[in-house]
Amino acid sequence: MAHAIGHVDNTGSEGLAHWQLLALLKTLGEANGWTTLRYTTPTDGSPRELILQGVGLSGAEQIFIGFRTYHDATADYYNVSVAAFTGYVGAAAFNAQPGWHEMGLCAHNRRIDYWIAVNAQRFAFALKVGTPVYELGYVGKYFCYATPGQYPYPMAVIGTLNGTPATRYSDVTAAHSSGAKGALAQGAVRDQMGTWQQFFNQPFTGETNNAAAIRRDTGGQYSALPSVLYNGHNVWGELDGVRYVCGFDNVVENTATIDGVAQVVVQDVFRTGIGDYFLLELN
Repeated sequence: MAHAIGHVDNTGSEGLAHWQLLALLKTLGEANGWTTLRYTTPTDGSPRELILQGVGLSGAEQIFIGFRTYHDATADYYNVSVAAFTGYVGAAAFNAQPGWHEMGLCAHNRRIDYWIAVNAQRFAFALKVGTPVYELGYVGKYFCYATPGQYPYPMAVIGTLNGTPATRYSDVTAAHSSGAKGALAQGAVRDQMGTWQQFFNQPFTGETNNAAAIRRDTGGQYSALPSVLYNGHNVWGELDGVRYVCGFDNVVENTATIDGVAQVVVQDVFRTGIGDYFLLELN
């Protein structure tokens, strides 16, 4: 397991910051249990693609995820996406891979600050771009409440955009929000039947987000609560390394330590309400 904190910009070898970020994700993945199956680097403005295969925390799994860049210089957006698949076909297009599901995140051409946590089953990361806004992404397996035989491929794909729309980081609509909060089209899990489902996230979703017991700190101490994914009567499991933290008297990029592991506070894009903050574990 590893994490990286830093920034990429348009002075790197790839020329544009979001292209440089894709190269960094490739390097981090290969160093942490992932094998590159596809990496394309066109310079004509068409999407760049990265598809990885992971071995999971057991070391014996097959996990397929992808990232790609897409942009339009005239419209001034430079974005990245996260995707999950159930397999890999070398001759197939990115969005024609088996089981494909994809979410976007707003990025930048000139500078992207990043906090990226990688292990052999998932990528969890935050990007700081533009004004600034903070983009939280997650792709790969999560910790499911079932055995591998009962639920063999529990995947989550989470961005801040539903699909890959032509959205600039400055967008302040509901369509630009972190799917990790739940009840949003920007996040989905693959259920036991292989269907991608929108999820709710306890405690982010609903009345509990402002419940008296969690709405503020106690003597400067904050609760770091697991992100529990559910839908109707199904309680699927928890995100790996993404927690709820209260926003009362809290500030984005604050840091904390839990059981010796560093954490960073991330806000939901431009939002700073009491229920708009995450803790990202930097493992």
